[in-house]
Amino acid sequence: MALADYDAVAALWRDTEGMGLGESDTRQNMATYLDRNPGFSVVAQGADGRIVGAVLCGHDGRRGYLHHLAVARDFRRRGIARAMLDACFAALAAAGIPKCNIFLFSDHDAGREFWVHNGWAHRRDLHVMQKTIAVASGQGR
Repeated sequence: MALADYDAVAALWRDTEGMGLGESDTRQNMATYLDRNPGFSVVAQGADGRIVGAVLCGHDGRRGYLHHLAVARDFRRRGIARAMLDACFAALAAAGIPKCNIFLFSDHDAGREFWVHNGWAHRRDLHVMQKTIAVASGQGR
């Protein structure tokens, strides 16, 4: 994935049910994410060159993280998501990252079913917590 893909990828994300985009999903923040995690995030293109799938992938040096996996409705059930995930996992493995995590909305049943079907386990021993931190104007991520 390249920053030049941002407009098409953001449009795909906005059109994907169960996807939650927020104030941190800006072009500037995408540039920062891609710069910090070069070669990990993936897009899939249709025969006409249109972006039909995308996933953000990165790591913190210990664990990998996936965000915003999406495939256009007309292109689902063709192995596109699996191929993108395999590319992410190969990049993580090459970087020596042994585990990967995802965040799902608790009411996104279809998403949960997809991940379980693809071999992911629900960690019932963890809860995600978050705190909003005030940042200088123009510095939000």
